[in-house]
Parts: sequence; C-alpha cells; structure tokens
Amino acid sequence: MSLPNSRSYHVTIRVSGKLFQGHLSYLDQLVNSATECRLWPLLSLSQLEELDRDALLYLIDGENRQFGIISCPNFIREWMDHERERPAAA
Repeated sequence: MSLPNSRSYHVTIRVSGKLFQGHLSYLDQLVNSATECRLWPLLSLSQLEELDRDALLYLIDGENRQFGIISCPNFIREWMDHERERPAAA
C-alpha cells in the first residue's frame, strides 16, 4: 500500500458507539479503500463509547502505520498506552 508522501490528502472515518472484534473487518475495508484511493484515513473516535481488546489491539497496531487517530477519548488512549507498556507474553 502506498500512501501520499505528505499525507495531506485524508479522509475522516467516524467510529461511534461500540467497536468489537466483529466490526473490524468492515472498518478494515474502509481503511483499505481510503488507502487505495491514495487518502490517509483518520479514525475519529470522539463518539466511541466501548471497545473490546481485539478492537483495541487493531487501533494500536494500525495507528500511524495504516491510519491516524484523532479525537481519541482519554479512557481509550490510556488503555492503548497501558497495553503498549505491557511486556510481551512468553
């Protein structure tokens, strides 16, 4: 996947309500479609109220690689930071 060099062309994908593992394939399709159109996807999470661990790991793995995250609620950012700091399971 090739992204615009400057990432100046973007599209905002608003994610609201609940985000669970079952929703990730659809969200991934949206992210991939944006990338195919040479747009940098930005996930707006301001209205996201609940997510499961699979969704959290999707956000962690994709942030700044496959998409950007904007308007992220504190509880989600804190959980992401906590998961990043956890030692890898042996």
